[in-house]
Amino acid sequence: MEDLVVARNRKARHDYFIIDTIEAGMVLTGTEIKSIRSGKINLKDGYAKVQGSEVWLYNVHISPFEQGTYYNHEPLRPRKLLLNAAEIRRLASKTREKGLTLVPLTVYLKQNHWAKIELALVKGKTGYDKREAIAERDAARDIEKAVKERRRREV
Repeated sequence: MEDLVVARNRKARHDYFIIDTIEAGMVLTGTEIKSIRSGKINLKDGYAKVQGSEVWLYNVHISPFEQGTYYNHEPLRPRKLLLNAAEIRRLASKTREKGLTLVPLTVYLKQNHWAKIELALVKGKTGYDKREAIAERDAARDIEKAVKERRRREV
């Protein structure tokens, strides 16, 4: 049984070079996990920051639970991420380097129903890098199309 992907940050793969990825747990309230299970999460503008000996997730929108009461959660509140001390120290030293940031890539539910987030250590792409990535993707698509066409003609 595989993990159930709830949300992806597609824009991150386009806007950044992904240097390293890491899995982290999230500290959530009851209504937050219910909203995540129903897919009401948006990672688009999210980022993580190391503060002291903790890692916090910012600007990730988890919609309020529809059947929630006045105990419902704040949609954009900062959320603590669960990592071990060695990982936090490594991320803190990497983010101090010039231009490196922590960005959420995916949120998924593990087989034991825990919500996990995949964080990436990223470096921003310039406009030229983005155009180059698009050109490479288009070239790969054209090659694949030509190979399929050739196989079709041979049969």
